[in-house]
Amino acid sequence: MLDNWDWQLFCRDTLDESVVFSSCFGQDGEVSYLDWLFTAWGWTVSVALSALVIALLVGSIIGVLRTLPDNKGLVRFGNAWVELFRNIPLLVQIFLWYHVLPALIPAFKQFPPFILVVLALGLFTSARIAEQVRAGIQALPKGQRYAGMALGFTTPQYYRYVILPMAYRIIIPPLTSESMNIFKNSAVAFAVSIPELTQYAMQVGEETAKPIQVYLAVTVLYVMSALVINRIMATIEKRTRVPGFVAAGVGGGH
Repeated sequence: MLDNWDWQLFCRDTLDESVVFSSCFGQDGEVSYLDWLFTAWGWTVSVALSALVIALLVGSIIGVLRTLPDNKGLVRFGNAWVELFRNIPLLVQIFLWYHVLPALIPAFKQFPPFILVVLALGLFTSARIAEQVRAGIQALPKGQRYAGMALGFTTPQYYRYVILPMAYRIIIPPLTSESMNIFKNSAVAFAVSIPELTQYAMQVGEETAKPIQVYLAVTVLYVMSALVINRIMATIEKRTRVPGFVAAGVGGGH
């Protein structure tokens, strides 16, 4: 079976599929399938990282709102946000952002598909991160909150200086999993024609009739992307760990 595989597939021209590139990269304006693969990888990384930034910012804000004392209105808003975004399938949310919102709100027609996909993926993930932030804050002893209040801190100040630095240390392992998931979930961008890895695999697999090699290459790139995130988060966890507070040596299972 392996003898039938075309190992020069990625060195072929995307137009006439002839092997014309000694380095497998296109020259003089020509494009090889390897060029196309790395371009698709770039789109995947761009979608995932942009969505991750939105997810971390919005998820942190919503997570904090859900733990505010004596403000039931903001707590209900945070709870509603989480229930809304985590109970609708991601693919449906992508279609809502791409097809429904531009029809209801004309301003969204000016947004390129990339922005709409990033917003959909980022807000979907923000609900999951908000839940983790809430859990991290509520896992802290109440004495830390009271200590901040005793020092004369306002609510924003004791969240900033006392509670959040400790809560984030607690939730780094689930945040690592979420950061890796966002790379995998970015595959849904193919549904609105973002030229990322999954769309590349589908299109090149059909054009070349060599889907096995194509999907193997795409799988390797997804795994590499997730592993890079894993190692970055593991380093952050190691450097920010507070001895005796978060269990040492709990680095696996991300």
